[in-house]
Amino acid sequence: MFETIAGVGSQIPPYRQVRSVLVSVAGHSLLVFAFLAIPFLTPSDQLPKVPTMMAFVAAAPPPPPPPPPPAPAAKSEAAAKRLEDLSANAFAAPIEVPDEIVPESGLASGFAGGGEVGGVEGGVPGGILGGVLGGLPTEVPPPPVVARAEPVRVGGAITPPAVVARVAPTYPELALVAQIEGLVILEATVDTDGRVESVRVLRSAGLLDDAAMAAVRQWRYSPLSLNGVPTPFILTVTVAFQLDG
Repeated sequence: MFETIAGVGSQIPPYRQVRSVLVSVAGHSLLVFAFLAIPFLTPSDQLPKVPTMMAFVAAAPPPPPPPPPPAPAAKSEAAAKRLEDLSANAFAAPIEVPDEIVPESGLASGFAGGGEVGGVEGGVPGGILGGVLGGLPTEVPPPPVVARAEPVRVGGAITPPAVVARVAPTYPELALVAQIEGLVILEATVDTDGRVESVRVLRSAGLLDDAAMAAVRQWRYSPLSLNGVPTPFILTVTVAFQLDG
């Protein structure tokens, strides 16, 4: 019986619990608001300093001076004389009306002094000594194409040109050691300037061929002219290699 009475007496009604929660929330809210609002509501004599600002205003540059007026174009003496001639020969209306119209003389065929019987239309009055009938051609003819002459072989009626510059061959070291002598016969083709274009071996001497060809390539001949035309030619050259002593 006492336990029942004690259990009933310890229970709190629900509406009291809700009221207690609301009162607690309101009290905490007031404390927080007062804590945050007190510093803003407290007056203070210290005011924030206004930062000093300096402003610079640059003056605009003055406008550039206007360009000088162009100098008057100087008239040349030829232009002034031409203007005077045009003014003197210009047609002008007569001040007084003439009684009759007189045909002008000296303007036949469009030239002062008239033309010539049998002349060419558009020609020059009086003609030009040594002139060409019908005038000079307007287009310049192309230069003639000169075909390159084929090389001729000297001999017989064609005398071989003289050697202007001759280079002696260098004796190969291996041929000296081996004591080799001999003759190398070459065929050389020479251009219109007398320079050797090509060389080929007609008769070989083994180790001596290259030295003979190298020497003949440096030879120079006088140019060959046939009927006044520079002509390349072909000739045979013999190079001898001999040991002294």
